[in-house]
Formats: sequence, C-alpha cells, structure tokens
Amino acid sequence: MSLRFSTSIATIAVAAVCGLTVAGSAQAENLRGWNVHVEDYPVSHGMEAFVKEITDKTDSEITGKVFHGGVLGSQPDAIEQLRLGALDFGVFSMGPVGQVVPEASIVSLPFIFSSVEAMYELMDGEAGEAINAGLEAKGIKALGYYDAGARSFYNSKKAINTPADVEGMKVRVMNNDLFVGMIEAMGGNATPMAFAEVYQSLKTGVVDGAENNPPSYESTNHFEVAGFYSLSQHLIIPECLCMSLRTWNKLTPEQQEIVAAAGKHSTDYQRELWQEREVASMDKVVDSGVEVNIIKDKAPFQAAMEPVYATFLEANPDLTPLVELFRSK
Repeated sequence: MSLRFSTSIATIAVAAVCGLTVAGSAQAENLRGWNVHVEDYPVSHGMEAFVKEITDKTDSEITGKVFHGGVLGSQPDAIEQLRLGALDFGVFSMGPVGQVVPEASIVSLPFIFSSVEAMYELMDGEAGEAINAGLEAKGIKALGYYDAGARSFYNSKKAINTPADVEGMKVRVMNNDLFVGMIEAMGGNATPMAFAEVYQSLKTGVVDGAENNPPSYESTNHFEVAGFYSLSQHLIIPECLCMSLRTWNKLTPEQQEIVAAAGKHSTDYQRELWQEREVASMDKVVDSGVEVNIIKDKAPFQAAMEPVYATFLEANPDLTPLVELFRSK
C-alpha cells in the first residue's frame, strides 16, 4: 500500500470520526422547544428555567432554546414533530395530546378532578404514571405536568350553584364533543366558537356565558361583559412538559437524570407562578365588582356528567380502570 493511499485512508477515517462527533454533539447541544404561550407567562418561565438548569448542570454539554408564541407551528403539528424527533421538547395541553394518546384524553372529562390539589396528586402519582406509559408508547417522554388552571363558568345572567342553573343558558365551549356533552347534560345550549369571538358574543347576547380559568377570564376582559363567575372547576386540564423519546434515548444515563430532575424542578416552579397569577387575576375581577361564588358541593354536577362518561367509556372500554382510579380522589 502506497504512503499516499494510506494517508488518504487515515484522513477519511479521521473525518468520519469528527463528523460523527459533531453530529452527536449537535443533537445534544441544540435542543429545540415548542411553546404556544407568550414569553411573559408562567408556562414560558417554567420552560426557560428547565433549559437553564440543564445547561448549568451539564456544564453546557446540553443547551436549548424555547420558541415561544407557537412560531414553530400549531399544537397538533408540534406534537407530531416531537414524536418524530424534529422537536426535542415542548409544553402541550393534554386536550390535543389526547387525540394521539387515548389515556391522555381522560383528563378532559368534566369533573374528573375534584380540585387542583387532587390533580397534582394524581398526575404526580400512579394515575400519571399510567398516562406516561401511554405517552411513551407514542414516542413522548413526560417530564412533568404544569398547572393550566381550573376552568369555571361565567355568564351575564346569574350565579350558578347547581346544574339546574345552567338549563336553557347558551354557553360557549371549546370545539370538543366532551365539552358539548357537558353543557347539554345540564340542559344548556352548548355553542362552540373561536375564543377570539367570545367577548363580542357575550356583549351582544349571542351567548349568555362561557368558561375558563381566572387569568383568561381577566386578561381577555370577559369579566366586563359577564359579571357572574361561579367557581365550578369543572375542567382541570394540565399541560405536559414533554421530551421526544428519540431525544431522551440519545442522552446518557447521567444526562437523563439531570433532565428528569430539571423537569421536576421546572414543574414545581411553574405551579407556584401559576397560583400567584391566579390570585392576582381574581383580585382584579373581584375589585371590578364581579360576583364570585364558590360551588362547594360538586356532587350534583358530577352526577349530571354520567351520560358523558358513559359515552366516553363505551368508545374506550379499556380505559375504565384508569378512569375509576382518577375518580377515586
């Protein structure tokens, strides 16, 4: 073998090794994160804290960037990109995740959680682990469940204390059969419409009411045209801090331990921020003169939801034990 040929082979070998090293580093160093929310929002601050801890704890072996405001695409598209590894991590509402992972759709059932505290306990425990397994089967690694608030009813007519108070009321809901069924089960008229149309529809009487969490009720000024806010907490749908399983599997065990711990710390931090934001929002709407009432006895509402649950379980009979586990708290 000539010296020239041997040198060429060595050069190619070194280049190949360098190429592999660069490729492997790029996969770890430049994690891309999807977020639908604006930068100044509890979810966004939680995600930035997640990236910072990973960067610090790995001495910048792993870094990342959060792309806020949904600039990397719609939520359903981003979930698919995550599964394929085109996105490395993100925070997603369990509502659209449920379209991909049947187990995740359980948290969209009305009154499945008795309180936000019960949601924390369930999602951080055995019930959450069952959903995590369903996520992993679809290529998604759950790192924590962020607080997205409890949705409650608001309207321009009267306080809601029992399901009978909803009867005949026109209520805007998200475009989801579960939520339409929830209003119809109480004798109301469910009206799916785009969120951007709700303020004007409340103002003109196209709808009598809607439902959302306190920061959304306050920040959209819906409280100006719907002065009754009844704290039913009928939907408590968490958001998942998730990583692509493909990205997760490329990490070393030590890196996985760091990422998992950062996910836990980020979740705790985001929940604190969310609770602070909810208090501030509630203070503002109360000061504005909104009539706020707490629905202490949710049992009649839960009983009214039995047809909704029956329809769901008829379509998903294998999820019956998991639904029962969620309802046990």
